[in-house]
Amino acid sequence: MEAVALKDREGQIHIKGKTPLNIVCDQDSLAGAVSQRACVFCGSRVVLYPIADALHLVHGPIGCAVYTWDIRGALSSGPELHRLSFSTDLQEMDVIFGGEKKLRNALLELIDRHSPKAAFVYSTCIVGIIGDDLEAVCRTVEEEKGIPVIPVRSEGFKGNKRAGYQAACDAMFRLIGTGNTENISKFSLNILGDFNLAGEIWMIREYYERMGIQVVANITGDGRVDDIRRAHGASLNVVQCSGSTMQLANMIEEQYGVPSMRVSYFGIEDMSEALYDIARFFKKQFPDDPEADRVMERTRSLVQEEVRELVPRLEKYRRALAGKKAAIYVGGSFKAFSLVKAFRLVDMDVVLVGSQTGTKEDYAELEAITDPGTVIVDDSNPLELTSFLKEKGVDVFVGGVKERPIAYKLGIGFCDHNHERKEALAGFEGMLNFAREVYSSVMSPVWRFVPRS
Repeated sequence: MEAVALKDREGQIHIKGKTPLNIVCDQDSLAGAVSQRACVFCGSRVVLYPIADALHLVHGPIGCAVYTWDIRGALSSGPELHRLSFSTDLQEMDVIFGGEKKLRNALLELIDRHSPKAAFVYSTCIVGIIGDDLEAVCRTVEEEKGIPVIPVRSEGFKGNKRAGYQAACDAMFRLIGTGNTENISKFSLNILGDFNLAGEIWMIREYYERMGIQVVANITGDGRVDDIRRAHGASLNVVQCSGSTMQLANMIEEQYGVPSMRVSYFGIEDMSEALYDIARFFKKQFPDDPEADRVMERTRSLVQEEVRELVPRLEKYRRALAGKKAAIYVGGSFKAFSLVKAFRLVDMDVVLVGSQTGTKEDYAELEAITDPGTVIVDDSNPLELTSFLKEKGVDVFVGGVKERPIAYKLGIGFCDHNHERKEALAGFEGMLNFAREVYSSVMSPVWRFVPRS
């Protein structure tokens, strides 16, 4: 560790059992560290992008739009306007004279052509420097076209990826409270922080429907503007990716009194507990309503049925993978908790776990559920990750698109648990898919041809 970690980053690396946990986190990346993090603009895009019937216009150079085109593998059950990448393509003359006129013309043309339910306008670094007044342009176009036109204050240099999440939540909050809340059941919730990678939100919605609970809005996977506008009418906000949307849940609770709950949909244990926690919430909220008892009974039947079918099918993978070593490096630390438990379910040892945006509370929880000697790292970089993977003799590395080359260069199996995956990994079925994918990667005969120390 001492040989590869920059001196100012040593506080962001912790080895369980070596010293008391006092990890440094939730701060800007160290200059020269080549962080795996993305910028503020990218953080806002990954949250808002899956709203499928909205127009997403990047006000900046074309490279910003190219970088984030189709950034989430977010599937839609209807419109796919989100998959078109629009940019004002600012040039040198726009930097000198300003890009407000160009932005207004772009918005008018795109709204006329695509008839979106709303428009999100993302500011980039250059816009923050030249000082274009996005608020004024968006307000003018909104009055002219009669749809919400919302500026997203996401200048890339303003902070780290977490600041982008906040910018996205601020933008969405301007929609919430503007819709009609008629016909919303008191047994209802909003799904926050699931982005419908590989269709996972459809699986989760089905679970809730089997429990007898109405889903008001998906925020943001397979999201719809009109649903988000009436989200304040739900009885509960259920937050899966707490790093990206917990701020929005807190804002809704403060303004409209809707409570929130953090859950995870990954792994048998966390998926089951999420469903039971929600059923218990409604039982507590409506203790005298017989429907609350029926919700709990349906939940119990659902979990028993799914687990009874899943556990025997996992046994083959557990026997083969027992004792193998796994490393985890993901964007949000809450996902890492579930991954540690999922690997434990198939008897694998987690020897490295880290995230881009974790807090001290998150890392304390990670230390509590990991084994002695596990490396816990915040905002890592390729050099550090490479060193840890080699030192620990890892068999499979779980990460995102930026971590994939590190694994392949070292001859290590890789499992994509981020934006680009095509396999559903959430829910009970997702746990089986995850075990199957890890098994296929770790047990592939190709690794016998890769010399590893």
